[in-house]
Order: sequence, then C-alpha cells, then structure tokens
Amino acid sequence: MSDQHAKLPDHQRVYRQLREMILFGELAPGQPVTIQGLVSTLDVGMTPVREAIRRLTSEGALAFKGNRRVSVPQPDLEQWKDIAFARLAVEPELARKATKRLGPDDLDRLSGYDDQLNAAIDKGDVRGYLEHNYRFHAYLYELADSEVLSSIANMLWLRAGPSLRVVLGRYGTANLPDKHAEAMEAMRAGDGEAVAAAIHGDIEQGIAQVRETLLSA
Repeated sequence: MSDQHAKLPDHQRVYRQLREMILFGELAPGQPVTIQGLVSTLDVGMTPVREAIRRLTSEGALAFKGNRRVSVPQPDLEQWKDIAFARLAVEPELARKATKRLGPDDLDRLSGYDDQLNAAIDKGDVRGYLEHNYRFHAYLYELADSEVLSSIANMLWLRAGPSLRVVLGRYGTANLPDKHAEAMEAMRAGDGEAVAAAIHGDIEQGIAQVRETLLSA
C-alpha cells in the first residue's frame, strides 16, 4: 500500500486500491472475484469493499455476477468499437485543452512519467507500463480543467485498461504504442493541435492492438 493510500479513510483507500487493480490488470476481464476474497486481499472490512464495488459498478468497471461475486466486464468487438470511438473523441480534446495550461513543473512531471514508462518497456514490465502510461495520460487530462470530459475519460480508461493488459499478457511490451515523445515535443512548443494529434495516434495504436486480439479470439 502506498503512503498516499494509507492516509485515506477506508472507503476511499479501498476504492482507489480496487480501481488500480482494474486499471493495471491485476483483475483480468471476465475474472470472477468474491467480495470475501477482496476483503482478504485488501485486508479491510466488508463495508468499504461493498462501497468500492458499488462505485466501480456504477462507473462500468465491475459487474455483479451473483453469489457475492463480481468481475471486470469483458467487452466484445462492438463494445470495443464504442469505447474506441469515445476515447478518440474525448482524449485528444483534453490534451488540446491541457496544452494551454502547462507550466515547467507540469512538463517535468509528464517527462518523468514517460521516462518510467520507457524503462518499463525496456524491462518487459507489464504492470509498470500500464501504471506509468495511465499516470501520463491522467495527469495531462487533469490539467485540462474540464470536469465533464475528464470524468468521461476516467470511465473509458476503466473499461479499456484491462483489455490492454490482455494484449500485453499475450505479446509482452515489445512494439507497444508510445507517441509520448511526439506529444512532449509538441507540449514544449505549445502546439495544442500537435499534442492532440500525437495523443490521438497513441490511443489509436493501442485500440488497434486490442481489436486484433478480439478478432483472433
């Protein structure tokens, strides 16, 4: 558990822990998990686990399966097309908006996330790649200061992240989508359109990899 999580109330801490388990592939699409199992894994009472599950179910990140079981939804090809359409519409716009608000400290932080991502790729560290890729995008979108679009993007990442983990489990970290260097160069130049284009390309490559996996399943 991180120090940041440790300082939170139980219901917030459990929500964030479970959310990261989904985002970073510790819970795979279609994998059933019992509420009691999560209580044991997270070492907390049943009430905060139930609250976290309720919140994540409302966000589309979990689905009830009966008998106190939940699982990460497993999108089919048509659902993935919808996720892809929404991501490509929302996330480049957030990146464009964020570019206007970037300061030197923000650029340093984004560059740090990208360095950690590249190190994870070099080491074949799937969990590290998923985490630092998410941190990069999430921080950039936060800077856009767009509550509506950011909430949509967060929901889409919860639906898309586990499927990318499946791809990485099959193919490893070689040839992963990464247009962050292009995005960083455009950010430093203050070119919002170029940042949006780089983020669009980054997302599009990841979407294509998942689509190919779904088609071959």
